Amino acid sequence: MGMMASELALGSALDGARQWVSGRRPEAAATLLSARNAQVLARELSRLRGAAMKLGQMLSLQGDEILPPEFTQALSILGSQGYAMPAAQLHGVLGREYGAGWRRLFASFDEEPIAAASIGQVHRATAADGREVVLKVQYPGVARSIDSDVDNLATLMRWLDFLPLDLDVKGLAAEAKRQLRLEADYEQEAQHAERFKKLLGDAGDFVVPRVHRDLSTRRILALDFVEGVPLERLQDPDVPQRERDRVGRALEALLFRELFDLHYMQTDPNPANYLYQPDTGKIVLLDFGSTLELEPARVERYRDICRALMKDDEAGIRRYAVELGYLSEDEPEPRGSGVIEMIRLVCEPLTHRGAYDFSGSRLVARARDLGIDLALRHGLPTPPPETAFLHRKLVGNFMLCAMLRAHIDAHALIMPWLRKQP
Repeated sequence: MGMMASELALGSALDGARQWVSGRRPEAAATLLSARNAQVLARELSRLRGAAMKLGQMLSLQGDEILPPEFTQALSILGSQGYAMPAAQLHGVLGREYGAGWRRLFASFDEEPIAAASIGQVHRATAADGREVVLKVQYPGVARSIDSDVDNLATLMRWLDFLPLDLDVKGLAAEAKRQLRLEADYEQEAQHAERFKKLLGDAGDFVVPRVHRDLSTRRILALDFVEGVPLERLQDPDVPQRERDRVGRALEALLFRELFDLHYMQTDPNPANYLYQPDTGKIVLLDFGSTLELEPARVERYRDICRALMKDDEAGIRRYAVELGYLSEDEPEPRGSGVIEMIRLVCEPLTHRGAYDFSGSRLVARARDLGIDLALRHGLPTPPPETAFLHRKLVGNFMLCAMLRAHIDAHALIMPWLRKQP
């Protein structure tokens, strides 16, 4: 990470010098967020893998309204690509997990990964009995490096702490370590995948691949090979608007069901974690490592604050914001009102009547601008650390719908859940 920071600084200095030579006054932000630095950041995060690479994936979801297009384009490779393990290293992992005769388990094994992401890479194989499977093979050492990775990223966050935010870096780091340790346990992910398959079934909008327990270990997860194309393919001009809307609506409906009904949520809505089946219109759910159990009492407070938003009940919004930890009981004004204003803004898709244009709304940019303005004028409390991965799901789902350029009546989708009593 130190070498990456040095290379970014050198790139910024070179870009700044070029601007001086060309007669333009260099701006610090422009030189730091240059195309060259974007490529450096993407390359080095993919080398680091683990928590550091996952940071890059999360940044890549934010879109051009937060980061320059060069950055989102460069970081987008982190969704499905990374540095693959050399063959000898891959064979070593397979031998440790399956034993010395691991090749006898397979009629064929493709040593070229079909995807390589933050904590593992995916290989296609045919089991000895003919089952077509994919194997998610974890990079060696990833689980052991979680604490140091997160601590390094926490240090980076402190370096970047230039806004007056009450950022609980220690609490966020502890929550990140807890969740990432779960993601690195493929036996736990297998349980989540099996539970989601049982909960969602096979008749609706989603496909959950079957887990093959006899080929799965704590560091290898074996799943059905399922045909599909990247979800990004729905951005193609020949895809009808109604189909993009239908897929976005299905993703939003699943989010509300996970939150209000199941109390059980997959919290990593990276586009690479989905496939789309053009023939059936179904969405394939690929990754259940980052799955969160939600406390029923907390879910009810989210239901309450949504009801207050629908009624434009500011006193109710404030009361439940305090209960959820977004505000303190004695929050000074106008800081408290600023938090309420931010909550109203980010919940705009829910309170909007009729189809909401996720891409055309510029909501992410407006929320960014409001957050910076409020932070500079009054200071801004940040959400409790335990909400970090829930918020990743909420923001990431919004970005998926924006990527699809979907128009969705989210208000109509959420209202049945708000009418239900616990």
